[in-house]
Amino acid sequence: MRGFLASSIGVTCAAALALPLTPPAVAATARPAPGAEAATSAALSAGPSARRESTGQSTAGSTQSLPLVPLTRDRAVDGPAAQGLTRRTVRPFSLVGVVWDDPAAELHGRVQIRTREVATGVWSGWQDVETHNADHAADPDTEEGADGRLRGATAPLWVGASNGVELRVVPEGAEPVPEGTGTAPKGTDPAPAGADPAPDKTPADGTPTTADGTATAADGTPAAAPAAAAPLPTGLRLELVDPGEAAPQDETLGAARPGALQPETADAVAGSTVNADVAALSAAEIPALGRAETERELLTLRGSELTAAQKAKPYIGPRPRIVTRRGWGANERWRESRFVYTSKVKAAFVHHTATGSKYTCAQAPSVIRGIYRYHVVSMGWRDIGYNFLIDKCGNIYEGRAGGVAKAVLGAHTRGFNTNSMGIAVLGSYGSTKPSKSALKAVARLTAWKLGLYGANPRGKTYLTSGGGNLYRKGKNVRLNVISGHRDGFSTECPGLQLYRKLGSARSTAARYQGR
Repeated sequence: MRGFLASSIGVTCAAALALPLTPPAVAATARPAPGAEAATSAALSAGPSARRESTGQSTAGSTQSLPLVPLTRDRAVDGPAAQGLTRRTVRPFSLVGVVWDDPAAELHGRVQIRTREVATGVWSGWQDVETHNADHAADPDTEEGADGRLRGATAPLWVGASNGVELRVVPEGAEPVPEGTGTAPKGTDPAPAGADPAPDKTPADGTPTTADGTATAADGTPAAAPAAAAPLPTGLRLELVDPGEAAPQDETLGAARPGALQPETADAVAGSTVNADVAALSAAEIPALGRAETERELLTLRGSELTAAQKAKPYIGPRPRIVTRRGWGANERWRESRFVYTSKVKAAFVHHTATGSKYTCAQAPSVIRGIYRYHVVSMGWRDIGYNFLIDKCGNIYEGRAGGVAKAVLGAHTRGFNTNSMGIAVLGSYGSTKPSKSALKAVARLTAWKLGLYGANPRGKTYLTSGGGNLYRKGKNVRLNVISGHRDGFSTECPGLQLYRKLGSARSTAARYQGR
């Protein structure tokens, strides 16, 4: 692992040496990326930790972390109690998730939330939060996978600008929580007028009951007791994430922003410098290239590793336009300062973020900032887990820091992060079909990035498992070069509707490569 680590100190020094040589036109004001919001800064606590948290609510965003409480008043009830939060007013947020203490523990149950929209004051209906999220993670027994700051977590859910929340977490096998259960704490919103009354004790399926509501069999004898409810993980907390707002784009790397007390951070400089081989410093986007330009760039980036045949006939798709971390507004102070690499990119795993599809493309940078903050601040990861993200309009975004053309080690497919990359399509695609624009972007991105490492999108490759629920650690596994997350780990990801489209993505990507 040490062989693949590059400290931000070294990269920052390189940036400092490179800056004087950069023409003023390159190092000057970044051009805004269409549809993307720029980074924003705020006062942050320094501290000794490599991951730094914001000092409070600001344009850089914030996280409200609320401990869950039992929702039932009846302490005599056997088994684990449902937990949650009664309806209440909170500071504005746009993305939610539930975390707990032990990252190895699983939440067996149902997590539902409803929120109040800031613009209208209207409460949403109950929305399900995806509980099985451990499959998106660093590999077991790796430095990141064994970090003591890690927490278990649900997938994040994008709910849009909200200022009210209600949550219920019901253990698997437990009775549903009746509406209105629990007492709202002082100073919070009471149940609205006209709320549904408490349900009677007759089960919805019409099962006969005794006078006290106990279920009986058809012959009148007491029915068999249901299976015991699964215990919930300890330390459950609701995370309410405000992804922050956009900041003006008229900034120069290394210079102080208007009204700021300090110049651009070393982490921000380093985050931009790792893309210096494909874009100008401080660029908000990496522009698309034509085929001839891409082939010349390939020779520059990896010419020493290419065979004579690969130089004569390179199979690589034209480089697509990519919105950089600076373009979508990543606060580089949140992540760990170093970059971690793997040897090569032999495969691409396609994911969905399971954040719901109720976002506009103009909101996509905010959604990504929310996921980034949730991964780092709430879950304890070193950076956002995915290498790239794609929105429903087909915009491609740089994910984990380290350089878009480099083999950056991600945390996206537990057991198969080494020698691979993770691409996440924003949204949930279990029953919703992905857009044609998103699928085209998957094909264009894989045709280029896999082409940098000589991989055929229609081909097969072997990856060594780092350990998971499908393959034991050390097993050599034959996979499609473009695989779905479920091919490497037992999971619903990337959703059935997106998974069904991967065959066409492989064919299209191969065609873009000229195969």
